[in-house]
Amino acid sequence: MRTPTKLGIRAEAMLAELAAFSDGDGNLTRLYLSPAHRAAADRVAAWMRDAGLDVGLDALGTVRGRLKPTAPGRAGNRRLLIGSHIDTVVNAGRYDGMLGVVAGILAVEEIRARGIELPFGVDVLAFGDEEGVRFPTTLVSSSAVAGCLVPSDLDARDADGIALRDALVAFGGDPDAASSAAYARDEALAYIEVHIEQGPVLEAEGLPLGVVTSIAGQSRFSVTVAGEAGHAGTVPMALRRDALAAGAAMMLAIEEVARAGGAHQMVATVGRLAARPGAVNVIPAEVVFTLDIRADADAPRLAAIAELQTRLQAIANDRGVSVTMEKFYESPTTPCAPRLQEAFAEAARDLGLAERRLASGAGHDGHALHHLTDVGMLFVRCRGGISHNPAEFAAIDDMGLAVEALIKAVERLAADAASSGDRT
Repeated sequence: MRTPTKLGIRAEAMLAELAAFSDGDGNLTRLYLSPAHRAAADRVAAWMRDAGLDVGLDALGTVRGRLKPTAPGRAGNRRLLIGSHIDTVVNAGRYDGMLGVVAGILAVEEIRARGIELPFGVDVLAFGDEEGVRFPTTLVSSSAVAGCLVPSDLDARDADGIALRDALVAFGGDPDAASSAAYARDEALAYIEVHIEQGPVLEAEGLPLGVVTSIAGQSRFSVTVAGEAGHAGTVPMALRRDALAAGAAMMLAIEEVARAGGAHQMVATVGRLAARPGAVNVIPAEVVFTLDIRADADAPRLAAIAELQTRLQAIANDRGVSVTMEKFYESPTTPCAPRLQEAFAEAARDLGLAERRLASGAGHDGHALHHLTDVGMLFVRCRGGISHNPAEFAAIDDMGLAVEALIKAVERLAADAASSGDRT
């Protein structure tokens, strides 16, 4: 039986080993279905076997380690899913996604070592395509598991023109058997995941762990502001229809609306901006910028969007320009099930930690798994809130506490299943 500190040391060693599998030269870049992804999948599979799990690779490249039920009960035909992803962004850190896979393996290994009996099975899952970097897709691997894969995603092509289905065959998967990757709805008991916070809240409050309440919904727009070009030296300021100046006013309105939604962890970002014609001595005739807006629930996010549509139109009218907002992405909020929140919260209390609940502003595989079953997440403090960056870091003791909390949460779910006759 390992202590939390020893579990953290083991987790750090495994993460360092996994970080060596990279498509990049001198950095960690591991894209979905790449040779590095395959090498990482093989190493994860080996760890799963060492932990006593039956291991397989599904049609979409998800590594699955299966632990059979060890206690009799009506929940015996059901499975608790634990997982995360092993693909990365370009020039990544070593904790995002990978910690959840490693934590799942270590937790199941400890459950077996401690003789903890479970009336249900446990599957540890190592997904791919969570980051959506190589192909114009995202969550393909977990969507297949959840039974909500969009078939046309298999025909998506990467920047080199390689089709996802062809890359999948080379990886060892089978695009023609994609439906076989799905769990039956009555087979999945729940999906739980350990993940670094990717934000600064836990560090600011001096807390190692946090219980996730929801995975934020998000909407993305392309905003086009159309004015009139003119000579930079001859058109008086009062007579200008400057698309960029109008766009700047709109961006300040976006920031103001998002700040007002702080109670719902609302954030709004203008991440891309282009001004045309783009000459130093010409008043911009057109500006196009992106808007990404997120919140911990759908209603406040949608209300903020409606308010922004009104305010941006008012700014356009006042400045003699036009504005259009074209939505190109929408993802509803994924709530975390209260029973799973409580399982993690109780685990934190048992470890002598303060209970902190917070929403996730980033997307996760739970978005897809929510189509199949209840979802729960546990956040781990990360230094500076930095993620998608080589500076990404989680402390050994924090990771050890996370694995211990995961074990205790599984024990809580097992007790609930046993006492309720599998009404969990």
